[in-house]
Amino acid sequence: MAESKILAWPRTNRIEIVHAARTTVAVVASLLIARLFRLPESYWAAVTTLVVMQSTLGAAWTVSTQRFLGTALGAAAGALLTTYAAQNVAVFGAGVFVLGLICIVLHIERGAYRYAGITLAVVMLVARTEPAWITAIHRFFEISVGIAVGLVLTAVWPEPQPDGV
Repeated sequence: MAESKILAWPRTNRIEIVHAARTTVAVVASLLIARLFRLPESYWAAVTTLVVMQSTLGAAWTVSTQRFLGTALGAAAGALLTTYAAQNVAVFGAGVFVLGLICIVLHIERGAYRYAGITLAVVMLVARTEPAWITAIHRFFEISVGIAVGLVLTAVWPEPQPDGV
């Protein structure tokens, strides 16, 4: 029995090394693509790719859909609320609550609500010199690049499976 564990160990390490290589390629690609399009906070593309790459294609698709929907909702809400109410804590709180209600009405999962709230917070609460709608559009595209790269790489370079799976 101990011998079989010793023989399985290198295979497990190879799977983890391939996973690290896949993730690295995807993260660097998303960062370079975001920079190519001159997105101001291109690191959001890399962060999003890290989230997407931690799953199989089926799971990546689910988390990506939720992230995409949530980011779109949060960016739109953040742009609207900041444009008309500035950085106001009460309006921010109301915005988070209304996003939750919108997700309920649209039958969107909690994952999307979480990403909507995160995007709303980034758009509304981070001090910027440009108008909020520009920040919202940038955030949406930065996240979208990260999602797209993560999904494409997960599809073309699937996660290796352990023996017997």
